[in-house]
Amino acid sequence: MNPQPPPTAPSLNRRSFIQQSGRAITASALAGVALPHVHAAGNDTIQLALIGCGGRGSGAVANALDAPGGRTKMVAMADLYQDRLERSHQALADKYGDRVDVPYDRQFIGFDAFKNAIDSLRPGSGDIALLTGYAGFRPQQLEYAVERGVNVFMEKSFATDPVGVRRVMAAAEAADKKGIKIAAGLMCRHSPNREELIRRLRGGELGDLLYTRAYRMGPVGNLGPKPEDKSEMEWQVRNFTKFYWVSGGLWAEMDIHQVDELCWLHDALPVSAQGVCGRAANSQDRSQNLDSFNVEWTFPNGTRAMHTVRYLPKTLSHFATYVHGSKKAAQFSGNTHAADVEIYKNQNTTRDNIESKAPKEQNSVWQNQWNDYLDAIQNDKPFNQAKRAAQSNLAAIMGRAAMHMGRVITWDEAMASPFQWFPGIDNLSIEGAPPVLPDEKGNYPVPVPGQWTEI
Repeated sequence: MNPQPPPTAPSLNRRSFIQQSGRAITASALAGVALPHVHAAGNDTIQLALIGCGGRGSGAVANALDAPGGRTKMVAMADLYQDRLERSHQALADKYGDRVDVPYDRQFIGFDAFKNAIDSLRPGSGDIALLTGYAGFRPQQLEYAVERGVNVFMEKSFATDPVGVRRVMAAAEAADKKGIKIAAGLMCRHSPNREELIRRLRGGELGDLLYTRAYRMGPVGNLGPKPEDKSEMEWQVRNFTKFYWVSGGLWAEMDIHQVDELCWLHDALPVSAQGVCGRAANSQDRSQNLDSFNVEWTFPNGTRAMHTVRYLPKTLSHFATYVHGSKKAAQFSGNTHAADVEIYKNQNTTRDNIESKAPKEQNSVWQNQWNDYLDAIQNDKPFNQAKRAAQSNLAAIMGRAAMHMGRVITWDEAMASPFQWFPGIDNLSIEGAPPVLPDEKGNYPVPVPGQWTEI
């Protein structure tokens, strides 16, 4: 759904992992029931259960298996759809051999499959449930993993609405009481280059922080007509970024990274947001997404952050985050989350005005996060990113609502909101009905500012 970052040592990029495996699928996955806890050889081996077997999930497993020490092993997998689980299993087994120990009876299919996979782990052992499917289902899955007493890695985004955000925050508190460690997929927080720029910013090298700005501009495909052989439920879930109830929509799903970076730079959470959005007049997109967005957040000290997004072909592409201080400016993040950190001589953020440039980082930010996370588990260091991730998620929800509704949205308003895209999401089945349906032309409802409600 966005430009692909190049492979970085020592692991492949998340989204390209399965595509780069290169072997045809011959196995078939069978749904099963929960089995007794699976014990790997050696008490210090951390077992993994993958819930959500797309490119993100497969890439996360690769990062876990590539981490130093070789003390991880995958023992269970779960997904809504068999074909996706099969592709992931084949790709990972081809690369990692017997470290992928997931026979048919530990491959689970369906909306409740995550429970079977989590039940295959050993509570209190250091084992990890990887929650890498859809944001709409993340709160329920996180709650179950914490209740079962297993560690969690959860991909972004983390909830689609304010009620879901509060569930994630409550699960984070419960995890702290149990000593459960949670990693959240805002991996840019594990960039040494970005950490160093933050240190310099806080130390005054750039002067007083004036404002920040981020961009994510590039082509993204539209949603076409639903094939006759697909149910409405399967069509919407497989095209998850196109529907708010599944993912929060393309903007919230993808741009939470930029929102998190802006909050990190300001060292604060926003008090309000306002914004505008729209769709090209000739758009053929049938999804709920718009294609052009701009949000401005205001922070407690009055400083502001702006994020500009356009998902259209044949237009300017730009993917970066900048910070402006009273003395000089800097680039904080580069194309597709690259750690391209630069300090400029003044406010001009051009290549011919660079004062200093950070060196290339040794690992990808995805791998850095997993290295840090596994070190925390193996050496019993504090590690729970769920609350901070939920806060950045709410900041994104504020921005989305401000654009869609056409008015200012405050932090307090968003935090207290009872709004839910789909109150019955925890009780879905494959045969169930989604909360939105297309009109007679096959188009799904889209936000109309001044008429739309999502807070």
